[in-house]
Amino acid sequence: MTDHHPIRVLFLCAHNAARSQMAEAILNHIGSARFQAYSAGSQPTADGQPHPLTLEALRSAGIATAGLRSKSWDEFSRPDAPELDLVITLCDQSAGEACPSWPGQPVTAHWGYEDPSRVQASHDEQLYAFKHVLHALHQRLELLMSLPLSRLDKFMLAHHARGLAPGSPAS
Repeated sequence: MTDHHPIRVLFLCAHNAARSQMAEAILNHIGSARFQAYSAGSQPTADGQPHPLTLEALRSAGIATAGLRSKSWDEFSRPDAPELDLVITLCDQSAGEACPSWPGQPVTAHWGYEDPSRVQASHDEQLYAFKHVLHALHQRLELLMSLPLSRLDKFMLAHHARGLAPGSPAS
């Protein structure tokens, strides 16, 4: 892709409170200088805060949560927004919405994960659901990081990123 800047990845989920926040934090944690991750949603939380169990799950995995906030995807369609290389939707609702135009004409992929915030159970069972999604995202992002990104053009990045979707033959 490029030797000049890290691969910029935007993770989308409707409310930008759980899955997309986890993916942003994980990739920034493990991505070294090769990746820069962001997250956003079409309907960010009113208070701008990630789900409390998102933060708890991330912290229990030793992943920093400073600076995480629920934000609108409009922030990433402005002229001063970072040019994106890859946009990954993590919920079916975001995947079905008409997205803004992104700077950099990024490739897209959809990795659908169940929403852990919909689990109606005890705190421990809810936290388990969040940790389960966190672990699944971590594994998927490790696979993304293993791609020879410096040798991929946009078409091949799209092909490989889509092939990493849960349930795809390559995953």
